[in-house]
Amino acid sequence: MKRRVILGVGLLTTLLVLSGCNTIHGAGEDIEQGGKAIQQSAAS
Repeated sequence: MKRRVILGVGLLTTLLVLSGCNTIHGAGEDIEQGGKAIQQSAAS
């Protein structure tokens, strides 16, 4: 029983970490696109 609880907590932690990485990656891409738009409007 104790082993199942530890395994469950480990699996849940892994899933949360992986979803957090995808969120950070997506936010970085959004910020990059915003920076490109600012550069293009400043160059015009």
